[in-house]
Amino acid sequence: MPELDPQPRDEQGHGYVDFLASEKLSVGLSVWPAGSVDRQQPHGEDEAGSLVFVAAHVEHRFHDIEEDLRVLVFWAPPHRPVHHS
Repeated sequence: MPELDPQPRDEQGHGYVDFLASEKLSVGLSVWPAGSVDRQQPHGEDEAGSLVFVAAHVEHRFHDIEEDLRVLVFWAPPHRPVHHS
């Protein structure tokens, strides 16, 4: 999905975009550039992938990001973005 460019990006260059959503599932793309720090916090949705299942409310993050990382994320229940003011 190289044509998807999640915007806006945070100060580390991380970005996320949802591109499919239904009542039971949402799908998005998350990007961390090489050298960035993964600052995600536990969230209320489960994440599943072909290699990784992350249960809801469990701490997790990527470490030592040496190459640009693009992750296709499946959320159940659908992802509900947290808006910070």
